Amino acid sequence: MKENALYKASEEYDIPDEADSGVLKDEEIVLCYGENKKKEHRARRIAYWDSANERLFEFVTNNFDLSAEKIAIIYKKRWQIELLFKQLKQNFPLKYFLGDNENAIEIQIWAAMLANLLITLAKSKLKRYWAFSNLVSVIRQQLMNYIDMYGFLEDPEESWRAIIKENKDKYSLFPEMRGAYF
Repeated sequence: MKENALYKASEEYDIPDEADSGVLKDEEIVLCYGENKKKEHRARRIAYWDSANERLFEFVTNNFDLSAEKIAIIYKKRWQIELLFKQLKQNFPLKYFLGDNENAIEIQIWAAMLANLLITLAKSKLKRYWAFSNLVSVIRQQLMNYIDMYGFLEDPEESWRAIIKENKDKYSLFPEMRGAYF
């Protein structure tokens, strides 16, 4: 809820003893909006303390049927989904689709989600910290190279030195001339 939102508290609901201890307040409010704040809308405001992040959340909903705890859980799950889509949009090219029918678009979205999952799994196995976007960029650049991915991601510089040492004469324009006299 925005800090400058205008509302009037009309009724406060009791929080059941068996409810999550994070639910601080459950109340019915009347939101005032529009020109001169004359329009009103009946809603429900739930204050929730997230002890893991030590942060207070205020949820506004028009659902009066679900418990305050369930609404807080739904918003938490929704936020995780929003973060997943943000990560997909930032790291995978879903702005332009390769096909124009529904099936082609669906396949491209599923491929991006699978790539996201595989990179997330690879990131969880690494000891070295990588930002997700940097990891995506490095993997994208190295897709066509035969390298030990985990070894490379743990120590990229050492992996490149080993590859160069191994293939030193293989791709050189001027290989060392052995046995020649100068």
